[in-house]
Amino acid sequence: MKKFEAKVRQVIAQFRVLKQENADLYAELEGKDEEIKKLQAELAQSKDDYNNLKLAKMIEISDTDIKESKMKITKLVREINKCINILSTGTEGDGSDINE
Repeated sequence: MKKFEAKVRQVIAQFRVLKQENADLYAELEGKDEEIKKLQAELAQSKDDYNNLKLAKMIEISDTDIKESKMKITKLVREINKCINILSTGTEGDGSDINE
């Protein structure tokens, strides 16, 4: 009977150790789950930031293109005005003043 009681005590002691280990593992698992949620939120925020930066870069490029286009149009208008002036005065030039 004493051997049986000793075995029961050993089993109970092992049960308590395993129960505590199980509780510790569940706590660690809960902490990891929270960390995963936090990292997923950071990833989503980073994706949003990246998309916003891509959009801003596209807008920046578009603004640059618009400025360059306006400058080209202004230059063309000046050249057309010079041609009109030359034609309206009736003088024939060598065309060297058109490209100024």
